[in-house]
Amino acid sequence: MAGLELLSEQGYRVDGRRAGELRQIRARLGVFAQADGSAYLEQGNTKALAVVYGPHEMRGSRGKALPDQALLNCQFSLATFSTGERKRRPHGDRQAGEMSLQLKQTFDAAILTQLYPRSQIDIYVQILQADGGNYCASVNAATLAVIDAGIPMRDYVCAISAGFLEDTPLADLNYVEEAAGGPQMALALLPKSEQIALLEMNARLHEDHLQRIMEAASKACKDVYAVLDQVVREHLREVTALLGK
Repeated sequence: MAGLELLSEQGYRVDGRRAGELRQIRARLGVFAQADGSAYLEQGNTKALAVVYGPHEMRGSRGKALPDQALLNCQFSLATFSTGERKRRPHGDRQAGEMSLQLKQTFDAAILTQLYPRSQIDIYVQILQADGGNYCASVNAATLAVIDAGIPMRDYVCAISAGFLEDTPLADLNYVEEAAGGPQMALALLPKSEQIALLEMNARLHEDHLQRIMEAASKACKDVYAVLDQVVREHLREVTALLGK
């Protein structure tokens, strides 16, 4: 990657975007009839598929059931063909385990689990093509799938990655920008209340820069919300038209 200019003097990134500009997002709901909810999302060249089952009775040990809320089961996986590196990834690999835990923490903050005591909600997300921002694409796809399943949430959960390069905060990092290193952040936000569902940083960042990167990430999350909300509204119009109402 020697000699590659990540940010030009004119303020353009390697893929032609401005610093705070999102990659193009395409999405659709209801891609699997067998699941209670499902969604497919493309965020740039990162492609994610999410399916939701539930709420349903606890599977396995009933001792795990929570008396006052639903148990959230989140599973993340990378498809074998999702990267240029063709290797089998066992279900118990560390990265998938950490990402599954992050998804659970994120949606515990958003789903109204108290409405479904002693039950279980399953969220499965698979990255079909990885080009940066895997966690963020997973959250955005899972949000649409949960909405498709009709499970009440406090708000949409919108996630974005952000980095800091040459004194400039960058939003929605692609693979090249992630691989370049430097301070990076993943933010999952409930945009209406501005409640943070998850915030993770991979390196130290001076406090003078933290506010700027947080503002850039928050604005990008709200831009993601505008796109996802439009996708949901268009899906509702299509369903309503099919029902002839």
